[in-house]
Amino acid sequence: MFSDELLNYDWDDTTRRIAAKTAADVETALAKENLTIEDFMALVSPAAAPYLEQMARLSRHYTQQRFGKTISMYIPLYITNSCTNSCVYCGFNRHNQFPRIILTPEQIEAECKAIRRLGPFENLLLVTGENPRLAGTDYLERALRVCRPYFNNLTMEVMPLPEEDYRRLTQSGLNGVVCFQETYHREKYKTYHPAGMKSNFEWRVNGFDRMGAAGVHKIGLGVLIGLEDWRTDVTMMARHLLYLRKHYWRTRYSVNFPRMRPSEGHFRPNVVMTDRELAQLTFAYRLFDHDVDISVSTRETPDFRNNIATLGATSMSAGSKTEPGGYETYPQALEQFAVSDERSPARVEADLRARGYEVVWKDWDKIFD
Repeated sequence: MFSDELLNYDWDDTTRRIAAKTAADVETALAKENLTIEDFMALVSPAAAPYLEQMARLSRHYTQQRFGKTISMYIPLYITNSCTNSCVYCGFNRHNQFPRIILTPEQIEAECKAIRRLGPFENLLLVTGENPRLAGTDYLERALRVCRPYFNNLTMEVMPLPEEDYRRLTQSGLNGVVCFQETYHREKYKTYHPAGMKSNFEWRVNGFDRMGAAGVHKIGLGVLIGLEDWRTDVTMMARHLLYLRKHYWRTRYSVNFPRMRPSEGHFRPNVVMTDRELAQLTFAYRLFDHDVDISVSTRETPDFRNNIATLGATSMSAGSKTEPGGYETYPQALEQFAVSDERSPARVEADLRARGYEVVWKDWDKIFD
């Protein structure tokens, strides 16, 4: 399990090693086609800041080489904000007083129909809070079966599950799973997740092993930028990605590093990442892993998303609602976080086409199930 592997890496030592990287280390990394973790640390270090344009050119080269000039589109569907966790940064924190919603199968279907009216989406991301008693595996399986006739590719961002439950859900139409570790800082993790099932660091970080063992087609990793030192966190995630590729090599992978946005909890980020730093991080991941899908959500601004789409990102959401039932059933429900890019899917597509990029709405077919 990766939690055992992670014991080999000291957080503070990793932080020091990143800070000690020099311009020579960055140039060495940029001269290579296949990078090591040490090279990755150089590219996310402060020493790499003057090399941003060179990193951007290389990132664009590798992205177009592997993916062409395309951006895959997806849309999230929040089906419940019921949650038993106390994450200090999240609007769904169980201590926040607001009506909790668990969509019925009929309401989920109405949301699917509303999304289809927004645009030709085929990639749906189902998102829930973490309430295993009221919205556990049985509920998730029913939701998948409701959504399956409307979308060719179904991904979930839900609580970590046992391996046998992932196997079961893949038989009900599940193609991929996204899970945010939030932070790899084992000691500080409990500070941000003081109660609920999410407070168990090992159960969460080892969830990716259970996904891989269950044969999930695509696994998405992510850290939340704003909790701990972002350079150290993304390096730990790069180590995690290497581990997963080695052990579950048939699986596809994606990465996401959203910056913290306002939420009901009014948590103030401990770390603020600039646009240039987020671009640097995106380029570093593309140079480190030429094949990984890099996703950019509507947390980011339209200008940033338009530009990063031509330099390293390969998928993005559009028209997102982050409240359960937000497309049709409960448009005024509490959102999990504030959205920065409020453009319609058609406008996002037009802006990307104006930059010479093709929008891919469908890259998976039910026949392959």
